[in-house]
Amino acid sequence: MHIPDGFLNNQTNFSLIVVASTFCGLAFKKAKDFLFEKTEALVPQLMTNVGLEINQPKILNKLNLKLNANKKIQQTAVVAAFIFACQMVNFPVSNGTSGHLLGGVLAAMVLGPWLGMLAITGVLAVQALVFGDGGVLALGANIFNMAVVGTIGGYYLYLLAVKIFKNKNISIALAAWFSVILASTACALELAISKTISLNLVLPAMFFIHALIGLGEALITVFALKFLFNDYDSKK
Repeated sequence: MHIPDGFLNNQTNFSLIVVASTFCGLAFKKAKDFLFEKTEALVPQLMTNVGLEINQPKILNKLNLKLNANKKIQQTAVVAAFIFACQMVNFPVSNGTSGHLLGGVLAAMVLGPWLGMLAITGVLAVQALVFGDGGVLALGANIFNMAVVGTIGGYYLYLLAVKIFKNKNISIALAAWFSVILASTACALELAISKTISLNLVLPAMFFIHALIGLGEALITVFALKFLFNDYDSKK
């Protein structure tokens, strides 16, 4: 799923860098609104030693952390570290192919879709810039596929599924599975647009492999949410 450099043409790379940057900017704004609140602070008048006023008092807006913000920031760090560690562990799929946790739905369920997206983005950035897992120029594409499509898309798939099935665990599993399929489909389309491989070859291949990888994603996500992050709130 991590696209290396050289697989996408420059137009696709830079277009997706712009798209990913736009979503990251929006996510930062949403996270700021979620974690911080504005309070008004009165700046006192400056007085001389003879009692003359130099300026008028002003009211300034200050940003302060909300009551539970520290806990949410700690959760974000823990979730990002957990997903980073899990992505280092591959599980066999078929014909020598292996998969690993994508983690989008897991992050979204614990942190909410926007903080979850930022957590996955941070993981992908460290992997690309420090460990060489995924290209630097392709980082926009990988963020779009896994952090935007996989996390935000997976979260809203969960909301749709839980309305239909009325069962949280089934809905989480379905959302996790579909998030992998959607992310891999986006990857296939990017490769086809870049003329790296034709769509009629890459799409079926990506679908088959990631349909199996998605089963592991679903099981790990449900297990982690049930036993490791059992205080998550799906209504974020």
